[in-house]
Amino acid sequence: MTDSRSAVPFAAWLVVAAGGCAALHVGKLPPAIPVLQAQIGLTLPQAGFLLSFVQLAGMSLGLLVGLMADRWGLRRSILVGLALLATGSLVGARTVSVPLLLGLRGLEGLGLLLVALPAPALIRRLVPLQQIAAMLGVWGAYMPIGTAAALLLGPTVIGAGGWPVWWSGLGLAAIGLFVAVWIGVPADPPFPRVCQHPEARSEATVVSFGERLRLTLASPVPWLLAACFAVYSSQWLAVIGFLPKMYGDSAVSPALVAPLTALAAGINLTGNIAAGRLLTAGYTPQMILWAGYGGLAFGAWTAFSDTLAAPFGLRFMGVCLFSAVGGLVPGTLFTLAVRLAPRADTVSTTVGWMQQWSSAGQFLGPPAVALLAGRQGSWGQTWIVTGTFSFIGCLLAWWLLCRIPSNHHRTQD
Repeated sequence: MTDSRSAVPFAAWLVVAAGGCAALHVGKLPPAIPVLQAQIGLTLPQAGFLLSFVQLAGMSLGLLVGLMADRWGLRRSILVGLALLATGSLVGARTVSVPLLLGLRGLEGLGLLLVALPAPALIRRLVPLQQIAAMLGVWGAYMPIGTAAALLLGPTVIGAGGWPVWWSGLGLAAIGLFVAVWIGVPADPPFPRVCQHPEARSEATVVSFGERLRLTLASPVPWLLAACFAVYSSQWLAVIGFLPKMYGDSAVSPALVAPLTALAAGINLTGNIAAGRLLTAGYTPQMILWAGYGGLAFGAWTAFSDTLAAPFGLRFMGVCLFSAVGGLVPGTLFTLAVRLAPRADTVSTTVGWMQQWSSAGQFLGPPAVALLAGRQGSWGQTWIVTGTFSFIGCLLAWWLLCRIPSNHHRTQD
C-alpha cells in the first residue's frame, strides 16, 4: 500500500511544474523575435510591446488576481491559468496578425498570474510543516528555470519546425500540466461563508474581499516584502538581459549565446534551493537576504566594472555568482510571504502585491541601467545602479525583520 504522506510532496511538485510551464511561456518569445520579424513583419517596437505585456499585466493586476485566487480557490486558479496559457499559445500558433499576438500575450500574462500567485499558498497547504521552507525555496526558482529552458530549447525547436511548432508545443505542455494538476492535486476546500442568508451573501462576500485587501495593505509586512522583491527583480533582469551585449563585446561565438545565457539564468535555482535549506537549518532570514543582496552587488561589479578589467571568463563567473547567490533573495521572500501574510487567507494577496512590485522593478530596472550606460558610453559603471539596489535591499531586509522580531519564525495555521 502506498503511504498517503508520499503523495503530498508529489502534488506540490506538480504545482512547481505548473509554474515552470508558465515561465516557459514568458521565455518563449525572445528566441522567436528574429523569425517573427522576418515572417510576419514584426517591428522592433512591436517586439518590445510583446516582451513587456507580461510585466504590464503583473504591474496592474497582481493584487487583484491575488485577491481573486484567495477567494476563488488556489487549485482552481492554477487550472484556469494553465487553460489561458494553452489557449494563448495554440491560437497564437495559427495567426500572423501582430495585434492578435499582442492580445494573446496579454492573455498569457493573466494566465501566468493565475498560476504563480496562488502557488505558494497551495504549496503551504500540501507540504508538511518541516518541508515548507525547502519547497518554497524550490518554487522561488520557477521563473529563472522556465526562462532558461525556453532560451535553451527555443532556438532548436524554431530552427527545426518554425515558431508555430514552438508555440503549439508549449500550448500542449500547458494542457498536459492542466490534466496532471486536475488529477494529482487535491481539490480546494469549501470557502467559509460569512453569512448564509441568500440576500446578504453577496454583501458578505464583498466585505470579506475588502477586508482581505485592507488587511494586506494596512500591514507594513507586505509592503516591505514587495519592495525587497522589486530591488531584486529590477537588477536581475537588467544584468541577465544585457548578457548578449557582454557576449558581443567579448566576441563570443553565436553558437554559445543560447547555452551561456540559459546557464546564467538557470543557475539561479541553486540560490533558491539553498535559501529553503538555510531557513530550515536555523539561519535568520535577515542573514540570508543580506548574503543574497551582497552576492548581487559583488557579482555585478565583477561582471561589468571597467576598473577590474577582467577577461570574459571572469566576467561570466561574476554573472553566474550574481544569479546563483542572488537566488537566495526570492527563495527567502516567498517563504516569508507565506509565514508573515496578515492572515492565512491573504497569502495569495500578499504574493500578488509582491508580484506587482516585482513586475514594476523588471519594467524600470533595465532602462535605468541602459540610461547610465548610454551616458557613460560603456557598461563599466552600471554596477553602481545594481549595487545601489542591493544596498537598498539590505536596508529593507533590516527594517522588515526589525518590524517583526517576534513573528518571523512563526507559521500560520
